[in-house]
Amino acid sequence: MEIRQTLTSQPAWATPAESRAVVAFWAASSARWFHKDASFDHAFRKRFLALHIDVAARKHDDWMASPNGALALLILADQFPRNAFRGTGHMYATDPLARHYARQALQTGYMEHIEREMRLFFCLPFAHSEDLDDQDISVSLNGQLGQPWLDHAQDHRDIIRRFGRFPHRNPMLGRATTAQEAGFLEAGGFQG
Repeated sequence: MEIRQTLTSQPAWATPAESRAVVAFWAASSARWFHKDASFDHAFRKRFLALHIDVAARKHDDWMASPNGALALLILADQFPRNAFRGTGHMYATDPLARHYARQALQTGYMEHIEREMRLFFCLPFAHSEDLDDQDISVSLNGQLGQPWLDHAQDHRDIIRRFGRFPHRNPMLGRATTAQEAGFLEAGGFQG
């Protein structure tokens, strides 16, 4: 009986207060996740910029010891720069680190220990990648979440299959836009 309880009970993970604050702020802001909102971007940046810098400097890798800690790292490495540095190349500066954390989180099975609404943020580092293998991971993970996330993931993968990159990022990253990419963007293709 004691062995069964041990196997079926969820682990009791300790989560640092700073990481809980990040997750709580982000969860409470769900209506603003995917909308351009300068006031929200400003508030997010003001509250968590120093923590983002510390995460980028790998000062909180120990947060990977819990699902919520991992989620906080993913938010700060992947989502935070997209809001705090909107319209600049810095939006993508910590994407490789976000994928590093996302891979670790997937290997440990953390995604299933997070509230369903927040599981998406374990998938997005792969959806934001310009690597086709990462896009395949994104589609697989988003398949577990269902719609509308699966459609979004497939659309992202289709762009990478077609262009090998996200054309809307070209100006911010100092890349030349091809005629095919310009046509795609002018026709209303994904703008980020």
